[in-house]
Amino acid sequence: MTVPDPAEFSATWVDAWNAHDVDRVLSHFRDDIVFSSPAAAQLIEGSDGTLRGKAELRNYWVEGLKLIPELHFTVENVYAGLDTIVINYRNQKGALVNEVLVFEDDLVVTGYGTYLSGDENPAGAR
Repeated sequence: MTVPDPAEFSATWVDAWNAHDVDRVLSHFRDDIVFSSPAAAQLIEGSDGTLRGKAELRNYWVEGLKLIPELHFTVENVYAGLDTIVINYRNQKGALVNEVLVFEDDLVVTGYGTYLSGDENPAGAR
């Protein structure tokens, strides 16, 4: 089990997001990724918030960028575990978000988008 350098990974991750380069973001994820987020539950009709595979994840992120063209992240902190990196960031609304990423062989196998309790619209759509 290997995890990339947390500082380097988070810098690459945020640069890809701020460029709105979904393919570059997805390059860090395994093909069989399982990703859960309350924002996905809001954006993807019929979704329980859990997306399985890169195709579903790509669809979610492309849809999100259509709805939030001003999307921009600023990394606040990065936390490292044995097989996990947590990226604490502010989104374009200034809201704090955590991306919890579990790695296997340098690629994300499971991910969780987490939001402050009480954020009634984590997707940020207007």
